[in-house]
Amino acid sequence: MSTKQDEIPKIQRVIAILWPSFLTAGLATILFFTAFDPVDMMVNAGYGEINRLGGYTIGFFLFWITTSLSCALTCYFQRPCDNNSE
Repeated sequence: MSTKQDEIPKIQRVIAILWPSFLTAGLATILFFTAFDPVDMMVNAGYGEINRLGGYTIGFFLFWITTSLSCALTCYFQRPCDNNSE
């Protein structure tokens, strides 16, 4: 018996995770770096100097990974449970 989840193409399921997380990461990057300067953060943390573009890039990808994991967990937990009660 095929489930509705099996009928959705895999690429569509992947895009359903990556696209919203990309948009959310972009918004999070804008909001975060409006308040915090990546150059000051790296110097204060003791990592040395970094240019702003590098800091924005690292921050964006960290936000994207975090929001991708959140979206993937949401997709995983919305699947129906197996009811094997006999």
